[in-house]
Formats: sequence, structure tokens, C-alpha cells
Amino acid sequence: MFGVARAGVGAPAAAIMIAMMVLAGCGGTVRVDPPAPRGATAAACAALGDRLPRTLDGAERGRSDPPSPYVAVWGEGEITLRCGVPRPARLDPYQQVPEINGVPWYADPARPALFTALARGGYVEVTISREHQAAAVLVDLAAPVSAAFPG
Repeated sequence: MFGVARAGVGAPAAAIMIAMMVLAGCGGTVRVDPPAPRGATAAACAALGDRLPRTLDGAERGRSDPPSPYVAVWGEGEITLRCGVPRPARLDPYQQVPEINGVPWYADPARPALFTALARGGYVEVTISREHQAAAVLVDLAAPVSAAFPG
């Protein structure tokens, strides 16, 4: 299983926005490719969507295109969340990952703006642009992720 380094909130700062995943659209709607989780993961992701905060690091919750219960955006796509994504390809199952408020977060070294919550039963991917504090965003998302994916 994954090793967890209990490192408080010292997650690395986000460096770049993942332009291929998020493209700002017209009228405040942000284009995000939704994942397609199944079974218990889909149910947990739907529950997560109901628990997400209205604002993250000062950015208001927006709309995604296409609309999906598995996607959330804040601002003009500066922060995006996709629930029910596949396991990160570069993740080593024996790797130590930082834990923030009970949630282990994998920071992809090749994509520094991309963080993935390693929740029991599913993965939650969060992209955070450099305009926002990654640690603050991940702290605010920890409680909703823990509640939707208990265990």
C-alpha cells in the first residue's frame, strides 16, 4: 500500500496550469473532460460533489462544459477537480506521499500543478494554477474528500 508521510500542509506550490485539460470558455463556463467512474466510485464522487465548497482560495465555484457530477471548477478554470480518474501512471505503490488533514495527496513530478487524492475506493484529481496556494486548496478539499470516501 502507499506510504504516507505526515507532512502537515506543506504540499508543493503549484507551478503551471494544465492547459490541455482546462480551456476557458465563454460566459464563465470552463471546458473539462469528465471522467467516467462506475459503481461505488461513481456514488462516492456524486457525494463529493454535494460537499465541495463554494469558494476555494478566493475563487468562486463555476460551471464546467460538459456539465458533469464528477467535475468541479473554481474561477475561470484556475482550479479544477475531476473525481473518479484512473490511478496516476507514475505513482509507485511504495512511494511516500504527503498527507494533508488525513488525505494522502500524490504530487505528479512531471505535472507540478496536478495533485491526486489517494482515497479508498477512488482517485480525485485536482489541478491548481500558480495564481492559487496549493496547500490552502488541498486543506479545504480534505474534509469533503474524507467524507465522500471514508475509510
